[in-house]
Amino acid sequence: MRLTDPRISHLSHRLRNALQKEGLAGFPDEPAAHREAKAVLDSYADAEEAVDVFARDRISRLSRKVQEGGREWEILYRKYFEEEITRRKL
Repeated sequence: MRLTDPRISHLSHRLRNALQKEGLAGFPDEPAAHREAKAVLDSYADAEEAVDVFARDRISRLSRKVQEGGREWEILYRKYFEEEITRRKL
């Protein structure tokens, strides 16, 4: 599922507010902090989407056809997805 720009913006605000509330960070330039948080979240969403495509492609290349939505497909998807996330250090 692709995160929309409004959702990324909302998450950025929540993240910054939580960091400030806990005293873990201060942001002298709020707009710049918001832009940076949005960029980081958007970058992670892009990377996660690429990993999703990778896992789906890997399943489709198996010698036997595995039906999407089935238990075996879900297990393989989760396995390949997690392996690629680990490999990319996300």
